[in-house]
Amino acid sequence: MYDPTVARLTYRALLGRRRALILGALPLLLIVISLAVRALAGADDQTAADVLGGLALAPMVPIIGVIAGTGAIGPEIDDGSVVYLLSKPIKRPTIIYTKLIVAVAVTMVFSAVPTLIAGFILNGNGQQVAVAYTVAALVASIAYAALFLLLGTVSRHAVVFGLVYALIWEALFGSLVPGARTLSVQQWSLAVAEKVAGGELVTSDVGLTTATVALAAVTVLATWYAGQKLRTLTLAGEE
Repeated sequence: MYDPTVARLTYRALLGRRRALILGALPLLLIVISLAVRALAGADDQTAADVLGGLALAPMVPIIGVIAGTGAIGPEIDDGSVVYLLSKPIKRPTIIYTKLIVAVAVTMVFSAVPTLIAGFILNGNGQQVAVAYTVAALVASIAYAALFLLLGTVSRHAVVFGLVYALIWEALFGSLVPGARTLSVQQWSLAVAEKVAGGELVTSDVGLTTATVALAAVTVLATWYAGQKLRTLTLAGEE
């Protein structure tokens, strides 16, 4: 279910000069802010948790997920080049799975790695804060990549809708409105981080079992439906 040629083309599209600069901007900003906070406030576990939760897990991870997930397929659909890919003897699910793997990998590298670095800068991984938020970024990367890959297959305005979701639903409503928190990838990943940290610094409004099921369900259903939409797109092109 993995095609090296599709993967290479997707990596090339995602890591082009302009998109790579955009992907690298937020992680760099996180690290710079972490250095400044450490210099001004010293090593403090609560401060580290606040910075990683308020800047890394939201909004950095979902925004990177938007860029990687939609960028894995959206531009090809917009400019029509996806027709050439679909004309090759490659199974449609293989195309989606390959692009998902690439999007997940890119999202993880540009979100989880800087989160870990920032965590060690802030408090040296005191109370497992750095590792906990890194694990949260890893599991969130999978769900976000699948969700935004789906969005890239169903809408020509996937980036706009993705940013609205990331900035308004996840970063705003997901942090402030209790009911919205239970439907937030951020809160689901925080439940995993809470288990890793094992303390009071990292908390979630969602139980670990519910969060695990929700993360798996979103990833599987989004990937499956993206494959179905790609099949529909193929038939429409043939007709």
